[in-house]
Amino acid sequence: MVFTPKPDQFVVYDNSYLISCNGIVTQISQTLPDEYKNYEVSDYENKLIIPGFVDLHTHASQFNQRGLGLDLQLLDWLNEYTFKEESRFHDPSYAISVYEAFAEEVIRQGTTRVVIFATIHKESCRLLIEILTRKGIGAYIGKVNMDCNCPESLQEDTDQSLKDTEELIRTWGDNPLVRPIITPRFAPTSSKKLLAGLGKLAEKYKLPVQSHLSENENEIAWVARLFPEQREYHRVYEHYQLFGQTPTLMAHCVHVTDKCVSGIRENGVIAVHCPDSNLNLASGIMPVRKLLDADVQVGLGTDIGAGHSLSMVQALVKAIQVSKVSNDPACGKPLTLAEAFYMATKGGGQFFGKVGSFEPGFACDALVVDPCLAPGAAFTSLEKLQQFVYTGSSENIISRYCNGKKIKISQ
Repeated sequence: MVFTPKPDQFVVYDNSYLISCNGIVTQISQTLPDEYKNYEVSDYENKLIIPGFVDLHTHASQFNQRGLGLDLQLLDWLNEYTFKEESRFHDPSYAISVYEAFAEEVIRQGTTRVVIFATIHKESCRLLIEILTRKGIGAYIGKVNMDCNCPESLQEDTDQSLKDTEELIRTWGDNPLVRPIITPRFAPTSSKKLLAGLGKLAEKYKLPVQSHLSENENEIAWVARLFPEQREYHRVYEHYQLFGQTPTLMAHCVHVTDKCVSGIRENGVIAVHCPDSNLNLASGIMPVRKLLDADVQVGLGTDIGAGHSLSMVQALVKAIQVSKVSNDPACGKPLTLAEAFYMATKGGGQFFGKVGSFEPGFACDALVVDPCLAPGAAFTSLEKLQQFVYTGSSENIISRYCNGKKIKISQ
């Protein structure tokens, strides 16, 4: 059993029992306490048990376009591929087929909590809620809002966008695992009226917020032209109460100024590192060390379809690798495996509460891994983890749990 209660600290328990009650970890013990003798025990022998992964940024609607158009940069990629694909989600039957496949792949890859952009389409968003509720994993799902600077097929009427969002919130249902999140796509596709309205909804319903920030240099220049009064990109969101007034995720944060880093820290915003996406679209490399040294909380995201895989293992490895090759002095010391693993588990899990660790009081989100990668080798548990992360795949994950319940996966 391996987990990271702190960013620089792996904790290892060999030959031990992970005990949970009502989906919450109560203790880890080398012997089974008497009070649990009559309870069901799942014996995974010498397998590796780790926390489930937490994906803080991805686009369910872009599942079918993974790998497409990745010779382009962000704005051209959106216009030539992404917006066309997302327009198809007005059709509920298409949405069901994509979202079912997306959910299965999320689970297959060992992700037990995920934060999702859907599309502007209210009914398709309802279908995604229903699918993830049935699958039994934790999620925040955002109905995307966009009312300008986008194709007509995706351009919402501002008042209707806000009305649809509020109606969805009010009729969401009572599943504590799958919850709503306010989701302006990004500043350039949002009018000032829309941003103001979304900020009010976040405050009214005490809902978290997600969006994109400083991903691409052309995007940043565009924001400066659209919102000259705000001077800095992050101040657009801040001005409209969408930047830490409730829990907030900002994906990418690649080209961040010192003022922006200070704003992120002071507002308690979580920066989400999406290395696959940033490499594929030639956006740049998040200066993770600079953010960490400034006491900014950083999580990881797969960001499909700009990212080409829903594997959080791949995301954490890529985060380590790009931190080793960046020539930007701001990137500083490379990430360690412990730091990246923490980001993919407890670091990101904090957005969901006590998630991503096996400390008492945390949700029992767990993966059982059979590394099977070095026949005859007498590896320690930590060495097994290292080898799984760098050379394993979803095929090595034999069981998945969220809130103490085993998650089924289609074969």
